[in-house]
Amino acid sequence: MAKRKLGILISGRGSNMASLVEASRTNDSPYEVVLVASDKPDAAGLEWAAERGIPIFAQSPKGMPKAEYEAAIDSALRKAGVEAIALAGYMRLLSDAFVGRWQGRIVNIHPSLLPKYKGLDTHSRALEAGDTVAGCSVHIVTEELDAGELLGQAEVPVLPGDTPHSLAVRVLEQEHLLYPRVVAEWLNRWDCSRLP
Repeated sequence: MAKRKLGILISGRGSNMASLVEASRTNDSPYEVVLVASDKPDAAGLEWAAERGIPIFAQSPKGMPKAEYEAAIDSALRKAGVEAIALAGYMRLLSDAFVGRWQGRIVNIHPSLLPKYKGLDTHSRALEAGDTVAGCSVHIVTEELDAGELLGQAEVPVLPGDTPHSLAVRVLEQEHLLYPRVVAEWLNRWDCSRLP
C-alpha cells in the first residue's frame, strides 16, 4: 500500500518532527515525510531534515499579510503532494481559512492533558494548580485553539520538587513516543475516497 504523504510544520529544533521522521522510515509505517516547512528560516530542525534528504521550505511571515504567508506555505505543501499535516512545535496560530482548506487533515501535539491548559505555559499552570499528573495530547486541529478531537494522550506523574523545566523534559520524552504512534494510527484509519 502506498504511504500517505505527510508534511510537518516546525518553528524550532523540531524534536517531535525528528521522532516522526525516524518512525516513518520503518517498513510498516503508513506515512512518509515529504516536506518540512517552517516560519523561521534559521530553525535548527530544517537543517536536520535537509541532512536526511527531506525537502524543506522556509518562509518568514515578517512584513507579509497573514493570508499571503499562509498561501505560500499552502502552495509548498500542495506542490510536495502533502495529504496530511503534523504540527511539531509550530508556534503560529493557523487562520480559520487555512484550517478550513485542510479540514480534518491537520494534527497537533500539545504539552498538556487536554482539555486542561490550552495555549501556552502548560507546565507552569499544571504545577500552580497542584496537579499530580501531567502529560501530552495529540488532537485534530480545528478553528478553535487546542479544541479538536483527541486522538491520544500520555501521562507523566508530577514529582515533588518539579519545576516547569523538569516537568517539560519528562513530558517531551512521552511526546516523542506518542506522536509517531498516534499519527500512524490516524493515517491507517483514513478513508482516502473522502479526501478533498
